[in-house]
Amino acid sequence: MNNLKRLILVLVGIIIIAIILFFVYFYFFHETEEVITEYTPEEEISQEQIRQTMVSLYFKKEKELIPEARLIDVKELITNPYETLINMLIEGPKNENLEKTIPDGTSILGIEKQGEILVIDFSKEFIENHPGGEEEEKLTINSIVNTVTELTEINGVKIKIDGEENKSFQDGKINFENNFTRENN
Repeated sequence: MNNLKRLILVLVGIIIIAIILFFVYFYFFHETEEVITEYTPEEEISQEQIRQTMVSLYFKKEKELIPEARLIDVKELITNPYETLINMLIEGPKNENLEKTIPDGTSILGIEKQGEILVIDFSKEFIENHPGGEEEEKLTINSIVNTVTELTEINGVKIKIDGEENKSFQDGKINFENNFTRENN
């Protein structure tokens, strides 16, 4: 009987070793076929979404400028990018934690690109309706400059009021005689 027990134990051991070797071979040495599955989006991308791009508009929060990202139709930017961006600044932020920087009633009388400088002609409300104070005036100027210089072809802004150069805000602290750039404004 002792021999029979040994024989059964040896056979069980061989079977266990064979099963282990089979799984090791199958797992490590057997090439499995890679299954390629096609990705199907949950939502189709519409033509409208394809035509949109992101722009950054700069609005004030307390005493600093914060960029607000907006999706905009590419066709609007292609047609008249500068006027579109400035009009969006005039309309104000969508985020209720941000404040507009361009005074109410301001309108664009003209925009012209001269080299790398964008000449913007605002209506008189730009200076007449401005709350004043050098800090607020700088925020207004920087809001415009930072927004339009996001476009690679623009490096500075020249501001006119009712077609006239060399105007200033009512307190006279910031004059529009020189161009405003991101580096020195």
